[in-house]
Amino acid sequence: MPTTVPAYGNEAAGRLASMADVTASDGALRRFLHGLPGVDAVGLQARAATLGTRSIKTTAKAYAIDLAISMIDLTTLEGADTPGKVRALCAKGVHPDPTDRTAPKVAAICVYPDMVATAKEALGDSGVHVASVATAFPAGRAALPVKLADTRDAVAAGADEIDMVIDRGAFLSGRYLDVFEEIKAVKEACARPEGGSAAHLKVIFETGELQTYDNVRRVSWLAMLAGADFIKTSTGKVAVNATPPVTLLMLEAVRDFHAATGVQVGVKPAGGIRTTKDAIKYLVMVNETLGDAWLTADWFRFGASSLLNDLLMQRQKLSTGRYSGPDYVTVD
Repeated sequence: MPTTVPAYGNEAAGRLASMADVTASDGALRRFLHGLPGVDAVGLQARAATLGTRSIKTTAKAYAIDLAISMIDLTTLEGADTPGKVRALCAKGVHPDPTDRTAPKVAAICVYPDMVATAKEALGDSGVHVASVATAFPAGRAALPVKLADTRDAVAAGADEIDMVIDRGAFLSGRYLDVFEEIKAVKEACARPEGGSAAHLKVIFETGELQTYDNVRRVSWLAMLAGADFIKTSTGKVAVNATPPVTLLMLEAVRDFHAATGVQVGVKPAGGIRTTKDAIKYLVMVNETLGDAWLTADWFRFGASSLLNDLLMQRQKLSTGRYSGPDYVTVD
């Protein structure tokens, strides 16, 4: 991912400024969000299913596997995380396949704030980023000062990216401006006190709790208006995480936001993506909806750890013609 937050061109800055009235009050923001076109659920699901049937030939599949590996945020978010486990995960992120140094590195290692310094030291100058969940992940149930302190701690420890969770209770209660202001405040907390590039902000919606597709469209626009660098489906900690229809809807929101403002925003589906076949379906979806400009780790990520193992096994199958044994990949 770029090491600096992309500077908006004059045209994009002007278009964003022209939308300032949208967020001037709770009423204005409500009118705008509820004025967005309603989602055709049947059409959305049918298109997502159709895109999932595209045939990918061998050469394209090899390219897609390496691309997917390079887009993974390799994650450990458990209460039992230790420095040793984080260092081992970092080693795997830099060299996913120790027997084949042509395998690409992952995009980032994602950890809790207290493990950021450990991950930063372990990764060194590898180019793999450190992402940190913050804002009382995964529930997001904390006072704003606590969430901001959580974010600042992670940034001070060296986090390149912050994955925040929105207050779903506030959003579902219709307190849209509260959610908007909270995202803005966390975005400001991503700045580094000593100067330099700010941490990128990924905003997690927990779409499995948002009840309707219309809510997913509304929260996508809300987060982008507030300054999200990425919008992300899920924490991976609930029963329903990323799904193709929800991800397609978020990709379409990003497309429409870019058309309206000139600002490019990334997308990260997370949770439940476990196989190479699934990953390729998502890459097809990105290509068909947003085009080549989004087919990089700068603008699309997978929040999935078990996915990496399957990608590596499929990669070896293409290379050698046979599947590896069960001890070929490490167990995370």
